[in-house]
Amino acid sequence: MHLKHIELTNFKNYESVALDFSPRFNCFVGNNGVGKTNILDAIHYLSLTKSFFNNSDTLGIRHGEDYFILKGEFEKEGETDELHCAFQKQKSKVFKRNGKEYQKLSDHVGSYPVVMVSPADSTLIIEGGEERRRFLNMIISQYDPQYLDAHVRYNKVLMQRNKVLRENPGRYDTGSMLELYDDQMIPLAELIYEARKELTENLRPLFSDFYARISNSAESVSIRYRSHLSEPDYHTLLARSRERDMELQYTTTGIHRDDLVFEIDGHPVKTTGSQGQQKSFLVALKFAKFGYISRRNGFPPALLLDDIFDKFDEKRVEEIISLVGSDDFGQVFITDTHKERIHRILDKTGVDFRLYMIGKNGIEEEISNGKEV
Repeated sequence: MHLKHIELTNFKNYESVALDFSPRFNCFVGNNGVGKTNILDAIHYLSLTKSFFNNSDTLGIRHGEDYFILKGEFEKEGETDELHCAFQKQKSKVFKRNGKEYQKLSDHVGSYPVVMVSPADSTLIIEGGEERRRFLNMIISQYDPQYLDAHVRYNKVLMQRNKVLRENPGRYDTGSMLELYDDQMIPLAELIYEARKELTENLRPLFSDFYARISNSAESVSIRYRSHLSEPDYHTLLARSRERDMELQYTTTGIHRDDLVFEIDGHPVKTTGSQGQQKSFLVALKFAKFGYISRRNGFPPALLLDDIFDKFDEKRVEEIISLVGSDDFGQVFITDTHKERIHRILDKTGVDFRLYMIGKNGIEEEISNGKEV
């Protein structure tokens, strides 16, 4: 699977641009602020129907306009699929595949998997559990449609249950109303829990291997899944917490409180990991995500490496690019600020590549394996 062509109209800082891609390496070079990362985000949109960086589609619209359009051509198993994503202010997002509109955007998720490695990944360590739950959700949703459906339904029931808790304080029949929602939540929560538990167990060895290869260090690293549902009976847990839920007016127990525990040598990465260790930890985590999705789907996702030099020195980046140039990886997209540096590293790998120079006025130069196009 690879993305052959993309077109952006009124997307972020781009009025109109069309790009053809190599099935292996594609690099976008330019100063900070010229829109390199916006191209990666457009690819993320076409793959997963939304931005990597924010939840508001309105933020994707170019200043002064009221809509954006993204088009792409993916080649998969010898067939070409044409994707069309359009959003206009005050209207619903439209997503089409080969001219046919999706009735549910979730039906598209997983067809063209993608993994983004970005400086924004630091939120996985420094922010709360919501970011780490989102990390789990984004992985499983790319290979398990049943999980995505269960997660959407669980959140709807959770909202209804919380509404009852807020709007009926002290009512004698609140407990019986909560039981109705509990019966709906329990099977959904158990499905989600088992999927997250299985994912974490499978990520762990991949993650440890990638960390060792990226960091060249001997420290022990671990990721551990923490959930209320590790207790044997979720029904009992909900019943036990009901009085507390009624007092606080929200649901205190469930998979919406899950978390991942990140550790180096048995200590929290957030408080004891050096900057270099944290960077290696995050990249290894994303590569483990890549490896597991590849294994589940039978083909590699697109890999988006945003500002990788922000994370490592040139020698380490060269090692990483050599790693992703192996047969285990597929199409790779990279952003950088120094043309000569990334060109030199790509030349060393010997892989097919395209390099785009981006300036204030858009695409200024295109190079394919060292030759101007």
